Amino acid sequence: FVCAALYAAPAQAEKADRFQPLNFAADAARVEDNQRLNILSGNVEITKGTMVVRADRVEVRQNPDGSQTATAIGGPGGRAFFRQKRDGVDEAIEGEAERIVYDGRTEVVRFISRALMRRLQGNTVSDQVSGPVIVYDNKTSVFQVVGSGASGGATGRVRGVITPRAPTEPASAESTR
Repeated sequence: FVCAALYAAPAQAEKADRFQPLNFAADAARVEDNQRLNILSGNVEITKGTMVVRADRVEVRQNPDGSQTATAIGGPGGRAFFRQKRDGVDEAIEGEAERIVYDGRTEVVRFISRALMRRLQGNTVSDQVSGPVIVYDNKTSVFQVVGSGASGGATGRVRGVITPRAPTEPASAESTR
């Protein structure tokens, strides 16, 4: 199997999001207090600070440490949607997949099956990757796209577009000689 790791700009997910309440709207909700589980179904939309999740079904589990883990399944076109602003910059990460798993403790998002992830600067897509599985670590701003490589089929390939970035520091006199 093939694996590609790309480094995004050194900005994390919006830090304040982890302390925000989780708000939701859905056609139905089931609360299983003993299991610390909330099952939301039908046109689900969740917001938690700058984070937005849309799907047909979302299961939210309350972890013993107070964090939350959410698994979003399906939605328009059979895919769930995730978006979150990055801290300190006018950028957001958004993605779609048949299943999206967000771990609030580790701040890792997994896009599973027909996965697509974009980095937006303002409202403009600057980078985009797709593959069977994409794992994005909000703490380190590193994402990994995993494909099956040896299958030869189009579904196992990793694809992407990476836009050149403007220099972050002016060139020194030494480098211009």
